[in-house]
Amino acid sequence: MKNYDFTAYIEKDKTTGLYFGHVPHLQGAHTQGATLDELHKNLLEVISLCLEEISSEEKEELNDFVGMQKVSVSV
Repeated sequence: MKNYDFTAYIEKDKTTGLYFGHVPHLQGAHTQGATLDELHKNLLEVISLCLEEISSEEKEELNDFVGMQKVSVSV
């Protein structure tokens, strides 16, 4: 059994108050939760399900997370 580390991008919807999580390196890995704890639990579940659906070769080809960069643009 191999351990995989992913970085999730998390936002809070101002209208609903729900937290949304998305794992950019894993197609289909996105979910929501009413709390950060619930979101974390849901992310673990969706990541596990996504990993079950891809081959060993695809798992080996997953990109490594490098970092995030904030970009400000004036228009």
